[in-house]
Amino acid sequence: MQLFYLNDLTPDIKQSAFDKDESQHIVKVLRMREGQRLEITNGKGDWFEVELTQALEKKCTFDIISHQKFNAPNNGLHMVVAPTKMNERLEWFLEKATEIGVQQISLALCERSERKNVNIQRLTKILIAAMKQSKQYFLPQINDVSPLKDLIKNAKEPQKFIAHCEDDFGKNQLKDLLIPQKNTIILIGPEGDFSRQEIELAKQNKFKACALGHTRLRTETAALVACHTFLILNN
Repeated sequence: MQLFYLNDLTPDIKQSAFDKDESQHIVKVLRMREGQRLEITNGKGDWFEVELTQALEKKCTFDIISHQKFNAPNNGLHMVVAPTKMNERLEWFLEKATEIGVQQISLALCERSERKNVNIQRLTKILIAAMKQSKQYFLPQINDVSPLKDLIKNAKEPQKFIAHCEDDFGKNQLKDLLIPQKNTIILIGPEGDFSRQEIELAKQNKFKACALGHTRLRTETAALVACHTFLILNN
């Protein structure tokens, strides 16, 4: 069954409805009718099986048949990424990171950032679509663009890394530094990399410098490699 998303659906609700756009998709595209069942998540770990009681293009109503609660992973990954100059590259990363299972994404304004603003509503829609497509029940949290220095100073995760291309700071591969089952934050810089001042600030705040392989990667590729490395070591 196809997975749908309703952020305000809770286990105590017995009946509810889809909005007009989703209702049109259900009736016109999926050609579903009364009595058919589908799956819904609220993006907070709740899964619902529901049965359509009314299938109209303007409004589809349903009864909740069953519910299951999934626990969030104990070892969350918080990715901090500088928005790429081309929106498509950032959107590609968000889609793939959601499929992999990242818990939180923050967008960083760095000294060498070429893009300072993003459409957070559009990016949220991409996360929702990727969550539904990959049949997951937790929607990643996405935070709008903030100064990198603030993200560094406010980081609470016990395991903190900054991936950069400078060779004279001393760094090891992320796969050799990661300790499994720990909440982790990883910083990925813009196309021009972090400045030396930013790297020093991160080190002063107990971030460990790391590498993501032996080649130079684009921002979105580096971020995805970091996500995959974390996933592999925590499964």
